[in-house]
Amino acid sequence: MIAFIFPGQGSQKVGMGKALADAFPICRDTFAEADAALGEPLSRIIFEGPENQLTLTENTQPAILTVSTAAHRLLASRRIKPAFVAGHSLGEYSANVAAGTFTFADALRIVRRRGRYMQEAVPVGTGAMAAILGLDAGKVAQACAEAADGDVVSPANLNGGGQVAIAGTTDAVRRAGERAKALGAKRVMPLPVSAPFHCALMKPAEDRLAPELRALTTYDPRVAIVANVDGEPKCDARSAIEALVHQVSSPVRWEEVVARLASEGVTTYVEVGPGAVLSGLVRKIHREATVVTFGSPDDLASVESLAHV
Repeated sequence: MIAFIFPGQGSQKVGMGKALADAFPICRDTFAEADAALGEPLSRIIFEGPENQLTLTENTQPAILTVSTAAHRLLASRRIKPAFVAGHSLGEYSANVAAGTFTFADALRIVRRRGRYMQEAVPVGTGAMAAILGLDAGKVAQACAEAADGDVVSPANLNGGGQVAIAGTTDAVRRAGERAKALGAKRVMPLPVSAPFHCALMKPAEDRLAPELRALTTYDPRVAIVANVDGEPKCDARSAIEALVHQVSSPVRWEEVVARLASEGVTTYVEVGPGAVLSGLVRKIHREATVVTFGSPDDLASVESLAHV
């Protein structure tokens, strides 16, 4: 059984998806559709940069969504279909587009605003994120609680394999990192992000995005989407949308997502879109699984061979 998994912010790279667009009209048309939906040449920023434009959150989010959707449409045109879909943070929007919950054009416009709202929720420099390596999630939560001192800091990405990202105010994240080291963490790495995602500081962004998400024209998804907020499959439009609303300020429970997919019988994961971040995480959580990436024409043969086994 196959699941498609879709990457989130951090997987972007100038030039991503260009080989797909050059090789396949269905992918080329997807980039043109993105430019039309946003009223500007997003594809040029994706293919040519400059990198500092691509890494602006309000560009990064629609850019990754576009590459993932182009890749997914090519797979769908080859009749390669998943039993489940899931995505990491922003990737959950790509998963919903793949499942048909809402249109690609609507998704592009809403993730652009999502990026803007998340950026505007916290003044630059006042929030931070860090990856805590080699410490279990319970101990990371303990470190955050003991270091908060009235500020916001909490687990933001429960990625599995001994990797938990924390988010909050800059000072509280630093204190929590020091406390995590005292509790036995192997490493604490500050993350190069522009805002402290998936924590209580994002509540203003959630409040702005919620009515816009709820106003979208939606359809019940064709395949279940296993959501970040609770690791549960969403099989109707309303629950899929509510999962996206609450995701903004809630932790991404990626380890639970993969565990749920495994328990449903998934044995093969295809990371659809740029990079291989999720593939690495899945290999640590579901060790017996087959994991492949699909972000360029070179990957097509291996995906097709798995899909038609």
